[in-house]
Amino acid sequence: MKRLKDWAASLKRDTYALYLAARDPRVPPFAKFIIAIIVAYILSPIDLIPDFIPLIGYLDDLLILPLGIALVIRMIPKEVWQACQQQASDKLTMQTPYRTQIVIFILLIWLIALTYIGFICWQWYNGEPA
Repeated sequence: MKRLKDWAASLKRDTYALYLAARDPRVPPFAKFIIAIIVAYILSPIDLIPDFIPLIGYLDDLLILPLGIALVIRMIPKEVWQACQQQASDKLTMQTPYRTQIVIFILLIWLIALTYIGFICWQWYNGEPA
């Protein structure tokens, strides 16, 4: 169990290190593009395979993310990656003040989208043109 917790902690650190690497000018543009896709997938509440499907639902999180992270780490220069990991370790030991704000922001985006979809469905149900 401890090994699993350590792996999860390293995944969290590497995710933040990827964010830092994406902001570094020494990282190639294609690597930055892959980083953006990985971070967007991590932050998105939508998965390729829904989590409510038993066993298979977590497969994408357990396979796609580590493979994507491993791929992009190979694209980043070693000295840049080591510096980003060190900076991520230092930042994660401190409390991140923006975590709550990020969660609220993502929830607001989903709330606005669902409200809009609900409004369109309500109009359609009542026979009004959209």
